[in-house]
Amino acid sequence: MNVIEINRRLSVGIAENEGLLPHVEDLKRVPFQFQVDFGLDRLPTEPGIIVIRGPRQYGKSTWIEQQLLLTVKDFGPGTAFYLNGDDIVDAHGLTESILELLSLFRRDAPVRRLFVDEITAVNDWQKGLKRLSDGGELRDVLVVTTGSKAADLRHGIERLPGRKGRLDRSAYLFGPLSYREFLRVCGDALGEHALDAYLLTGGSPIACAHIARGRLPEYVIEAVKDWIYGECAYTGRLRSSLLAVMECVIRHGGTPLGQAKLARDAGLANNTVAAGYVGLLSDLMCVSSSFAWDASRSVKIRRKPCKYHFCNTLAALAWHPATIRTVEDFVRLPSEAKAVWYEWAVAQELWRRAAIRGTEFPEEMSHWRSDEHELDFVLEANRFTEVKLGKTTPLEFAWFGRVFPKGRLLVVNQAVYETRNIRACTLADFLLQDDDGIWISES
Repeated sequence: MNVIEINRRLSVGIAENEGLLPHVEDLKRVPFQFQVDFGLDRLPTEPGIIVIRGPRQYGKSTWIEQQLLLTVKDFGPGTAFYLNGDDIVDAHGLTESILELLSLFRRDAPVRRLFVDEITAVNDWQKGLKRLSDGGELRDVLVVTTGSKAADLRHGIERLPGRKGRLDRSAYLFGPLSYREFLRVCGDALGEHALDAYLLTGGSPIACAHIARGRLPEYVIEAVKDWIYGECAYTGRLRSSLLAVMECVIRHGGTPLGQAKLARDAGLANNTVAAGYVGLLSDLMCVSSSFAWDASRSVKIRRKPCKYHFCNTLAALAWHPATIRTVEDFVRLPSEAKAVWYEWAVAQELWRRAAIRGTEFPEEMSHWRSDEHELDFVLEANRFTEVKLGKTTPLEFAWFGRVFPKGRLLVVNQAVYETRNIRACTLADFLLQDDDGIWISES
């Protein structure tokens, strides 16, 4: 159904007719239905501009259609309208389309909401919103936009200073499903294999639904690759160089890698070019950079070699040389590769929680290492997380209390124990928590 017909029906309050909202209708026919949580529990009633960016195939369009339905249901007809950025050419077209819809809002509408899906498909979209905002046309309207061209959307937000209203928060990341939600929906189907299955999906709803049936189909993998390669082409970078960078990140997973070595191993011209590819993958919410941490000053040291984690394990799977498509494929991985995957899973979960909290750069992380020891994640001063594939004992971390007398360490492994400043839990238990891990009491 075209946008004109959708908005005609929304203007008179008919929001649940057959064919009106295809993604919501498709959702009714699938056996696995997930509830997304990206930090926006309920849309505000105040005007402003909300920008939501996230990977393709993660449910942004479905969420927008659900919010259209809820708005019309809660506030009546003529309170919400819809635009699809794929149907609009440029900023002028966006401005004209929005002006047409502004005249359709009910005069006594308690809220006025305009949803623009995939706004990054519109060239210079931020100029259109800026022009309307400066002209006062959006003073009573909540504009909710989504986009998958992550770099464009991220930098477009920065070009709208002072024009996003007085909302408590205007930028959101549409991140992965939590393991708790995956377990709620798919746990019965997967049983004891639920954790390994989740690690392959990156929290993508469509990948979660397929892995619950036993296998990730090739079209899901290709959709991830096409999205990332498309972003690469959009920014003028080479597909072959992106592939080389991906291979380096996978090959050096879990170990620090300097940008000079990354550039050399990937065949790139210099450090600056390498940084550009890493920055692109960060904007795409695929790779996080874990900088070395100086414990004496409590700061990140950006000049030292960096650890690159996949914070989207589905992206890692798409380029992994082992061609993993099933839980059985994952189980057959050598222990070294599986250990890296566990570390990526923790990075993904830390990224997800930081994104929900509204952390400005959730893709920036920290690790600590000395000549003798290393800790995978520095959450803040005196709070650390270490990831191990097998079982550990408190004896292995007897040094921790000497080096960090006030520190607290969470060990994610196969054993469960607790000492004065160390606590160990399984990866499954870690993923089921609602904060930055299971932590010990003050006693």
